[in-house]
Amino acid sequence: MGGAETVFALLAVMWAVELVNSVDHDDLSNDYGIVPRQLDGLRGVVLSPFLHVSWAHLIGNSVPFAVLGLMIAFAGSRRVIAVTVIVALVAGIGTWLSSPSNSDTVGASGVVFGYAAYLVTRGFFNRRIAELAVGVIVAALFGGALLVSLVPHAGISWEDHVFGALGGVLAARSLRLRDRVQPARALT
Repeated sequence: MGGAETVFALLAVMWAVELVNSVDHDDLSNDYGIVPRQLDGLRGVVLSPFLHVSWAHLIGNSVPFAVLGLMIAFAGSRRVIAVTVIVALVAGIGTWLSSPSNSDTVGASGVVFGYAAYLVTRGFFNRRIAELAVGVIVAALFGGALLVSLVPHAGISWEDHVFGALGGVLAARSLRLRDRVQPARALT
């Protein structure tokens, strides 16, 4: 499966889950989000990016998820999956550790922030002009929204956003391109 198909498959799961969730009176979002520092809240680390509290919430995450995900998809399905897994785990665990008690975090915005941070920083790690240019474009298009979303607002998990962005930087660092040319060996 190609990178674009992977992005669209992840989106299809989000939309299917929201359809079930809306029919089920948001029981999925209420039961499977990230609940901080509770053992059963850890399942939300994996499940929360697929859960949303409304259609508007899902649409608000779907558009940047698709745009940024498709930019990552040029590197193939494995890259999309690797970035998504790293970002989701860092965002989810960071949110689980740091969110206020009695909160429940759902939504793909941590992954969206991670995708954006990955695209902004990967050019620095790969030392590629084209990737640096993409990073500048992403920063220009999404930078304001990213910065505004880091400011705490009632009902919005800034923790998921911050740790998602941190996960994106970690993904860019850990998935950086290695030099493909092997150093010449000296014969003695």
